[in-house]
Amino acid sequence: MTAVDTHDMSLPPDQMPTPKPKISPEERRRRTADRLTMIRLKMAIGRELDERGITTPAAIAAALGMPTAAATKLLTRHQWREGDVALLEAAAAWLRVKVPD
Repeated sequence: MTAVDTHDMSLPPDQMPTPKPKISPEERRRRTADRLTMIRLKMAIGRELDERGITTPAAIAAALGMPTAAATKLLTRHQWREGDVALLEAAAAWLRVKVPD
């Protein structure tokens, strides 16, 4: 006999949870590469800001030319998000930071 989740059986078919689509191996590799790039960019940006004595969230946001909340989220977020690499590259370019490959 198999176990049945009675919670799922009580839902109408149009409200059944949909399975999370699996990402392709190519997409997984791209995301992994993006994560590594993000780490390098965050470290280079953080080092540059420290060298300039810029430490408060408001000063960091001003140095990056973005709102405080957006700058804080961008530099502290651990989860991969589409577009973060481009934002971090723009911030690094804004600061004229060279990022090693």
